[in-house]
Amino acid sequence: MPTPDKMFLYPKDVSAFGFDWGKLSLTVGPEVNGANQFSAGVVDLPQGQGHSRHNHPGSEEIIFVISGNGQQMVEDDDGNPVTRDVGPGCTIFVPDSRFHSTLNTGSTPMQLFVVYSPAGPEKGLRDLPDFRLIPAGS
Repeated sequence: MPTPDKMFLYPKDVSAFGFDWGKLSLTVGPEVNGANQFSAGVVDLPQGQGHSRHNHPGSEEIIFVISGNGQQMVEDDDGNPVTRDVGPGCTIFVPDSRFHSTLNTGSTPMQLFVVYSPAGPEKGLRDLPDFRLIPAGS
């Protein structure tokens, strides 16, 4: 069972996964606080940045736009890309194994809250060539 200091976390409390396109601060997950049904965290995308088209085999994803504006692409049932403008309050559901991408098209940073179920897709991010670990509080 997680201790109280692992149940109430801010993004600044955890080390972040840094990339050329932004960062992911994983605040929930097996390695963070013992969550075993899902993992989740905050993604920060600077103006004009975004993550490229990718998928998570065996895992669904929820993306919630906290702030900023952008374009979200998610493949439909036939594998065709569907792109929508998204902003604060928008929830995006990415079905298991569907390709998707996000681009910050606004004039300010974009912040997202992402949830993976089951946990695991975030582990593969460590293998990306531009991955770097950003210490907590940085």
